[in-house]
Amino acid sequence: MVCVARIKSCGSKRYPWQRYYLSTFLHPSIAEARHRSTEEHLQFDRHHLWHPYTSLVAPTPVLPISHARGCTLYLEDGLEMIDGMSSWWAAIWGYHHPELNRAIQNQLQDMSHIMFGGFTHRPAAELASILIHQLNADSLDHWEKLDQIFWTDSGSVAVEVALKIALQYHRGVRHNNCKTKIVSVRGGYHGDTLGAMSVCDPVNGMHTAFAGAMPQHVVFVARPPCDDSFRLGPLQQGCQGCTCHDGTEKALQVAINDLQQLLESEHETLAALILEPIVQGAGGMRFYSPKYLQKARELCTEYDVLLICDEIATGFGRSGFSKASETPRLFASLEAGVQPDIICLGKAITGGYMTLGAVATTKKISEGVSSSPPSPNNESSSVVSLPLMHGPTFMGNPLACAVAVASTNLMMEPLDGKPTWQVHVSRIEQELRSNLNPASQIPGVADVRVRGAIGVIELERPLDNNITPFRCRELGVWLRPFGKLLYTMPPYIASNDELNKITNAMMQIAEENS
Repeated sequence: MVCVARIKSCGSKRYPWQRYYLSTFLHPSIAEARHRSTEEHLQFDRHHLWHPYTSLVAPTPVLPISHARGCTLYLEDGLEMIDGMSSWWAAIWGYHHPELNRAIQNQLQDMSHIMFGGFTHRPAAELASILIHQLNADSLDHWEKLDQIFWTDSGSVAVEVALKIALQYHRGVRHNNCKTKIVSVRGGYHGDTLGAMSVCDPVNGMHTAFAGAMPQHVVFVARPPCDDSFRLGPLQQGCQGCTCHDGTEKALQVAINDLQQLLESEHETLAALILEPIVQGAGGMRFYSPKYLQKARELCTEYDVLLICDEIATGFGRSGFSKASETPRLFASLEAGVQPDIICLGKAITGGYMTLGAVATTKKISEGVSSSPPSPNNESSSVVSLPLMHGPTFMGNPLACAVAVASTNLMMEPLDGKPTWQVHVSRIEQELRSNLNPASQIPGVADVRVRGAIGVIELERPLDNNITPFRCRELGVWLRPFGKLLYTMPPYIASNDELNKITNAMMQIAEENS
């Protein structure tokens, strides 16, 4: 590989091969790209770049950003916007954080990447040690430790790996090839890869266009109702697809009965139940009672069905904690007093700096995954050790692991006598509840709810995604509504003034949409 910078530094005398490489690497189109105006960049983007969840034929408008600091996004035209989304719920420390920057820079001096097949490195081991402590601190005595870690390069891939683990476990230690189905909760969202898509809501999810091509191994159960304790003001229309109007306790029992009947009748074919604990994210930003999760754990244990908790969105403190909790936990399932058999992590794990995911499970399950029933033709009848056949190229990337170590350490640093994440999340929840409470009186608002560092205004009719980004720009706040939902998941470092600006913008947009 020829270094272009080195060729350029050779002076005026250049050999023919040098002129060839310069003309190849510095093609006129590359030089032109460096000098394009903002408008020209936008035009190029519109015609050539496929953005998430949009069409190249009629793309959703985008805003050109130049840089970010703290909670502020700086557009190329000089305007500033407060980030109310934490870059899709991941950038919990905002942008250009000195400690996270330093972790990346220090790791760069050693290596930016090394394959995890055949090698290991300190950042991966150190991060695993921290996660194992966080996942098991103050665990109940009868809980098996979640201390077996598999690194992935995204949250969706973490879900894929979790499903593989569940299926392979039953074929291994259980010697059961009949347990081939997965149970999922309606209203759930678990990612955009094919296996993850298959366990998303089949009707109201984002992947209905692929319904005919989905793997047919998933059985869906009723979604639990919203928990009234997180609702602000009186219930208006209620959250989309919810049974809130039936009464929370009655609707909760209906959902539990649906799950119980399925597991009771079909448990011999069911490998695992996958769900988002306490908070259903992209499936509706809905908060449900811990009672459902606790009963699901009980039923899964009774019927030998593994419980997979997808904490990619809820983990690392986002879903908050109970004021009555003596030892608040970083993960929604553990905070609810439930230990899953498998847990999926992602998003905020690196503080939003780099993509990284993780799957954690117990030694019992990892040993089961590696077991194989004796072959009928094997006279020794010995158990053969099987590998977990998954290996992402950027699995356990050292840069990602190093910055994740820095981010998780930041969470646990003491602030006012408590871990930093608890202080920030508690403050944000208090501000969101106070600021968004008047929104329940706005005409056209169906529901307002807050849990942890998540605030939601649900409208009676959908927002226009072609207009809302530009209205956000005018209001100086970045929000990414979808459907009827106006919501915020701000960075943990957002000041009260920044939170006020975010919530004022949400209510302003809600009023204009009434």
